[in-house]
Parts: sequence; structure tokens; C-alpha cells
Amino acid sequence: MTLPYGGDAWLVTRYSDVRAALADPRLSRAAVVNADVPRRQEMRVGPEGIMYMDPPDHSRLRRLLTRAFTRRRVEELRPKVESIAAELAENLARKGSPADFVEYFSWPLPTRVICELLGVPYSDRGVFRRGADALMQGDTLPHHEFTGRVNELVGYISRLIADRRQRPGGDLLSALIQARDDGDRLTEQELVSLTVVLLAGGHETTANQITNFLYTLLRHPEQLALLRRRPELLSRAVDELMRYIPLGTGHHAAMIATEDLEIGGVPISRGDAVYVHIHSANRDDAVFADPDALDLTREDNHHMGFGHGVHFCAGAQLAHMELEVALRVVLDRFPDLRLAVADDVIRWRSSLLVRGPLSLPVQW
Repeated sequence: MTLPYGGDAWLVTRYSDVRAALADPRLSRAAVVNADVPRRQEMRVGPEGIMYMDPPDHSRLRRLLTRAFTRRRVEELRPKVESIAAELAENLARKGSPADFVEYFSWPLPTRVICELLGVPYSDRGVFRRGADALMQGDTLPHHEFTGRVNELVGYISRLIADRRQRPGGDLLSALIQARDDGDRLTEQELVSLTVVLLAGGHETTANQITNFLYTLLRHPEQLALLRRRPELLSRAVDELMRYIPLGTGHHAAMIATEDLEIGGVPISRGDAVYVHIHSANRDDAVFADPDALDLTREDNHHMGFGHGVHFCAGAQLAHMELEVALRVVLDRFPDLRLAVADDVIRWRSSLLVRGPLSLPVQW
């Protein structure tokens, strides 16, 4: 395919080929940083961060995150997430029907959770929401606005790191600072960029999926009714909704072949750019029976909604737990929940990285 900038690239769409490409060490993400490679937006990828690193540098940072998001630590967080979700559901109920689900529930929940995890003051959410929004929709913003918001976020995080060095706590940010200062396992730039990724990615993507999940269930009343009758399907439902709903419009940055290789029998030359289409892979009928149907009873659902390979989402377990809790609390608290407006009234994010309703008026 031909991209608006940088020329031609390969597009990988089948499930088996996407998995193979994402796991192939000969396809480099680091090679796209500040490079004139095939891309959909004028800006080049940068600055360097964990999403655009290859092993062994990526592995070094990944190990730090893996310890932070173990299954045990995520389960220890569950009661706190449940408490926050219950509080937000009551706030939504007090607001009265109809109300905007995005404003009163799906945005505050993951924002408060990531603030709790990192030790970031929730009162500062406006700063990192502006920065996160810019990172997720850089292609739709004027360049000066994009850089201004990102620089504001980086400046905020740098000041927060300096403050936490003086007054460390038991939060994840303090642990990362200790890894930087005592173990020399992080450079200062890596520490800042890793915190940006955690703060921005930790609430933006989950918030959009909470909204997407509810919207999709309300538009599939038979599946919603099934989930209400059989709440034991909740974990399976999260996986099926992750498979069924595209979080974004596809991978926004290419991978570059560092040597000649083949994908699905097609020769890829050294230096070629390769894109993978995860959402196409998640609808591959060679892997998923009736792939265009939402089926909350689907078993052995090996979707790639959280990615695959070395760049599989480090916070996947946390996101999965938050999505489970959000659905359970909302469906329990509002047994008659329904959309308050017609589909054509709902406005959607049009950014490159994430999709979801900007607001979702609901009633009960």
C-alpha cells in the first residue's frame, strides 16, 4: 500500500501472519524513530520511548513494568478499583437520568486508578489528560498544539519526579525513580518517557474501551441480557469485547525489516516497512467462528486486542481487571440502563490511535 508520507509499505492482515510479524525480531520498531519511513501522518515518530524500542533495551524496561503489573499486584488493587467504581456509579445516579457516562464514569475510573498506582495527584488530571489526548490524536492536531501539550506533560512529569526524589513513597513512580538512581537501570529520558506512557496509556485506552464496551452491549441487547443472567461470563465477555471492538484505527507506526524475510510466503526486503492490522486479524474466520458476531460465550478466545510478542501490553492484566469491574458495577447498579440518544447523535473520536464516543448519554 502507498502511505501519504514516506512511500510504500506492506500491510499484514491475517491472524497467523500478524502474530508471526509481531513476534519476529527482524522487524524493528526502533528503526522508525525520527526516520522518514512510510507513515500516515506528517510528523515522524519520536521521541524514543518503550513503544519504539527493540530488545535488549526494550527488555530492560519491560522487566521493570512486568514486576509492577503482576497478577498478584493487580488482584491486590481490585478492592480499591471496586470501591472507586461503586463511588462513581453512585455519583452518576445522583446526577440523575439522563447523564453522560463518559464524564461521570468511564473517564474518572481509570484516571483515578492510574493516579493511585503511580502516586500522581488526581487534582492534576487536567494536565495529563491534555497531554494524553495530544499523544493519542497527534495526527488531528496542529503541530504547535501537539508539541505544546506534550511539552506541558513532560514538564509536569519532570517536576513530579524531582518532587518524588525528595519525598519518595510506596508508589510505582517512586520505584521507577529508585531503579533509575540506585540501580542505573533507567536513563533520565527513559524514566520520563516511561512515566508518560504509563500515565497517558494507563487511562486513555481503558477509558475509551469502557465506553465502547457499554455502547456495544447496549446495541446488542440479547448479549447484554445474557451477561445479566450469567454474570460468570464476565471475564470471557471482556475478552470477546476486546476481540470484537477495534480500540483504534490500526497500528500507527510501521516496523522496518532489518534483513530479508518472508511473511505468509511473501518476500519482504531489508528496509521495507511493514504494518500489521490487528483488528483484521481479530476477525479472521480461519481462527474465529462467525467472527463478525459478538458472542460472549466464545471459548479459547486468543484475540490480539492487547497486542502480541515483546510489545504485548504490559498493563493488560490491570486493564482486563478494570474492564471487568466497570461492567459488573454498572450493570448491577443500573439494571435498566439504555442509550439516551440515537446513534447518529453520538460524536466519535476521530484520532489515529483510539476510537470511542466523546460522550455517551445514558438513561435508566
